[in-house]
Amino acid sequence: MRKCLLVLAAIIAFGFKAGAQVDQKASYDFIERIIPGKSNLFTVEAIPQQNGKDVFELESRNGKIVLRGNNGLSIASALNYYLKTYCFCDIGWNGTNLNLPATLPAVKGLIHKTTPYQYRYYLNYCTFNYTMAWWDWDRWQKEIDWMALNGINLPLAITGEEAVWQSVYKDMGFTDKQLDEFFSGPAYFSWFWMGNIDAWGGPLPQHWMDSHKTLQKKILERERSFGMTPVLSSFTGHVPPSFKDKFPGAKVKKTNWDAGFPDVFILDPDDPMFETIGKKYIEAQTKEFGTDHLYSADTFNENVPPTNDSTYLDGMSKKVFNSMAAADPKAIWVMQGWMFHYNNKFWQPQQIKALLNAVPNEQMIVLDLYSDAHPVWNRTEAYYGKPWIWSMLQNFGGNISLFGRMRHVAADPAIALHDPESKNMRGIGVTPEGIEQNPALFALMLENVWRDTPIDADAWVANYAQRRYGQANGQANEAWHILLNSVYSGGLTEGGPESIIVARPTFKKYIDRVLTKLDYDPMQLAKAWGLLINAADSLKQSDGFQYDLVDVTRQVLANYASPLQQKMAQAYQNKDQQQFKLYSSQFLELMDDMDALLSTRKDFLLGKWINEARANGITDKEKNLYEFNARDLVTLWGDKESGLREYSNRQWAGLIKGYYKQRWAMFFNQLDKSLSDKTDFNADAFDKQVKDWEWQWVNKHDNAYTDVAKGDAVEKSKQLFVKYNAVILGTH
Repeated sequence: MRKCLLVLAAIIAFGFKAGAQVDQKASYDFIERIIPGKSNLFTVEAIPQQNGKDVFELESRNGKIVLRGNNGLSIASALNYYLKTYCFCDIGWNGTNLNLPATLPAVKGLIHKTTPYQYRYYLNYCTFNYTMAWWDWDRWQKEIDWMALNGINLPLAITGEEAVWQSVYKDMGFTDKQLDEFFSGPAYFSWFWMGNIDAWGGPLPQHWMDSHKTLQKKILERERSFGMTPVLSSFTGHVPPSFKDKFPGAKVKKTNWDAGFPDVFILDPDDPMFETIGKKYIEAQTKEFGTDHLYSADTFNENVPPTNDSTYLDGMSKKVFNSMAAADPKAIWVMQGWMFHYNNKFWQPQQIKALLNAVPNEQMIVLDLYSDAHPVWNRTEAYYGKPWIWSMLQNFGGNISLFGRMRHVAADPAIALHDPESKNMRGIGVTPEGIEQNPALFALMLENVWRDTPIDADAWVANYAQRRYGQANGQANEAWHILLNSVYSGGLTEGGPESIIVARPTFKKYIDRVLTKLDYDPMQLAKAWGLLINAADSLKQSDGFQYDLVDVTRQVLANYASPLQQKMAQAYQNKDQQQFKLYSSQFLELMDDMDALLSTRKDFLLGKWINEARANGITDKEKNLYEFNARDLVTLWGDKESGLREYSNRQWAGLIKGYYKQRWAMFFNQLDKSLSDKTDFNADAFDKQVKDWEWQWVNKHDNAYTDVAKGDAVEKSKQLFVKYNAVILGTH
């Protein structure tokens, strides 16, 4: 009997081999990171998976909270469930409430949760640049903990990839100089990795490659310690420009992303070298980083294949997969389904079927990348039997905008799961181009992880407000109900509406890449603003409330910029110089006010972005290169003629006053002069002038922007409410 008890104790301590892997020390270390000094109030125990799916349990015993799970991820999810449900706490990017009761509340009975989803995917190639470009280990550690709390088990993990490519291509005889013409700067890796661009923002320093290879090892070790299975990268044919010279007999074709960058070179999968290089890459990557047999590959990301012939697409798909399987027979190809939406005229059912059916079903997973707005699964017979993942994209370019489709996110995953037409739906995912904004939307989406029924969005936002703000508040509840039915009932646009202030100066209501059309009544948002202002004295101690109040204030002012700009434009057309001066000065003043508001929160500081970029360098040359990358990505995106200008615009303190406002001031000065001189405004001359000024700004290293927040977020919001509320209400 004693022997049996010892065996039982060992099983509980180290996890059931059949589906339960709990590292006790790692779990207690995790709890200590989340709620310092409280890990001794919890007991961690292992239980096996249920029907092959992750599971957690929660109960009270002997004055402690017992967290049970089949891996570290399930233990973390149990902790998050406890903190949210029993302590009304909330852990997020933009404000965290961990104001725990003095005595932890007991759990009555046994809580048992099983996820209906085998896979819970996270990240998009673009997230690694629009948000994560400059992250160090401390920031990554926080994100991985957040992933664990929210049940993510399939994270994209592509940090440090360029170091593996360097190793592979050097072994093939390429020189450092040749690779300098290949590797992009660190803010542009996503599009380098996806085969869209070469070299822009480079040359890439060796220190970056070495330090980020080390960082990737830490990331993977931590993710795997929770029981996550990271998705690594693979070869999709993108080769250095000098490849065609080094191997003149190779089938290399030029392709262009059509965004103002030079051609890149893609090795045809028909070439025998394709499989050889793909195998070399997986082997080199596995040697450095290990493997969980999951590999991301998107051969035609925003590029159209040379032919729509099914035989070609079938053969190409087989060869891409074989290049993985040659090195790893257990390889599973994880494909972003973005191209099926982005180039939907090319990717008709016949072409999609040819691409997918070339690979065995259980060796491919398709990400339905944009299920929240433009699902593809429901027009492809659920990817013709392939395992696939319902995903929320939501954000484009890392733009700052209150936006989302909350009721869809609350209901559609569960509806799809139970739809007989969804066939082999294996999971849900979060695939945004940028994060660290709209925290409520992401929290709602991830609420689906441990349930298979639709979420009541109205009840959920009230509960969310209570745990985020640390107390129930009627006015906050009413404000959130308005937000749910306005900004968070977004239309079928590529992300949220931006503000005319971030546009290169114009008389138009919007320009390419800066869409200002609202899918909701801005007066409803103004009403929610008033309710939050009224609740401010009660809730101002909450970090999350401060963020939300600033964000709503920002959005109201960002929206107001449009009618103000149109008044300015009309006054100019009417040759009414007095009215023109009035509205143009009010427009510039609005930008100053927005900048001062956003200065109160670190979440909205250009200086934080720039200083984190510079911190990655060890020489002034490196620091300056990274600052160029940081400034360029969020403004021009490329050179002074870039067609992607403003794609990654941000409403940030420093960027508004130091960049957007300066452009508008130049514009207004020239317009005012043309009215005074009674001459026509020279749009071509201004265009050249502003492009030259933008390029100079992108190349500056003047230490002009702080990474320290200043001022009181609540007081500044109140001041702006007094100043603008009546004016804004008067515009409608």
